Amino acid sequence: MKILGIDPGTRVAGFCIMQVQANGSILLLEAGCLLLSEKDTMQRRLRNIYDFFDTLLKSQNIQSIALETPFLGKNAHNFLKLGYVRAIIYLLSDIHTVGLHEYAPREVKKALTGSGSAEKDQVGRVVRALFPQIATKKIRDDVTDAIAISFCGALRQKGGHF
Repeated sequence: MKILGIDPGTRVAGFCIMQVQANGSILLLEAGCLLLSEKDTMQRRLRNIYDFFDTLLKSQNIQSIALETPFLGKNAHNFLKLGYVRAIIYLLSDIHTVGLHEYAPREVKKALTGSGSAEKDQVGRVVRALFPQIATKKIRDDVTDAIAISFCGALRQKGGHF
């Protein structure tokens, strides 16, 4: 089963594709981010997000999408814009008949570190330890977040509890 983990954003959208093998092992197939220009209108950025993930879903035979549930931070305007991106992911899930699963931030942190209150740098260190192929690469937090979300989704798809 292939799982697409997404850390949505209107400027940077992290993504990760993992595969759960028949023997239960979890492989990281691809991870990266979609960089969007703040000079573009919101409509153009949303179109780019749609096109990027639509192409990924078509070309990679994804069976499941994993998203982190949002939380209202200090900026309600950013929270609203994040809702636009999430709506696109929901729409693509329906168009491609792909299951969509959401995980609370504490659940993602607990899946990786054993603690739901882990700090971002701790999550990043565990991601690098679990997937040595990225250990020496400089990657954005958006990508490590997407890897963490995808890994949490992979564990849940395997029936794992944490």
